[in-house]
Amino acid sequence: DTAVFNAAISACEKANEWDNALQLVDLINRNRLETSAISLSAGISACAKGSAWETALRLLFAMPQKQIKLNTIAFSAAISACEQAAKWEQALSLLCMMVQLEVEANAVSCNSAISAFEKGGEWEKALQLLSVMAAEDRKNLHAEPVNQQRP
Repeated sequence: DTAVFNAAISACEKANEWDNALQLVDLINRNRLETSAISLSAGISACAKGSAWETALRLLFAMPQKQIKLNTIAFSAAISACEQAAKWEQALSLLCMMVQLEVEANAVSCNSAISAFEKGGEWEKALQLLSVMAAEDRKNLHAEPVNQQRP
């Protein structure tokens, strides 16, 4: 069943056996089991460890085709895969896609994008993203609760 496959994919990912993790993802599809966000996200994370950024993107973009909602964990893992391969353009594209789809970017996704910029020799872009993140944090710190009424 899918839960067993998910556990095995996660174990392969943690053991840096990304090629075995991908074989398990393919096996889920071949056996016509229900693919879940967990199995695809774990597969994407395994790709990050194996610097298989293209496969990570393929798995990410397969999610909507399988009626699985794109989420922060999957995007962050895909951005990390791009970071490992120094593919800053793809990392930036994924970060922008998160904003467009209103998927919340977290510290992992932003830090991976910054690291991708650094590895790609784009330190100015890294500083720009860091500046945007700091401005967002300041904005969130000073935001009033929605339900609070003013006197």
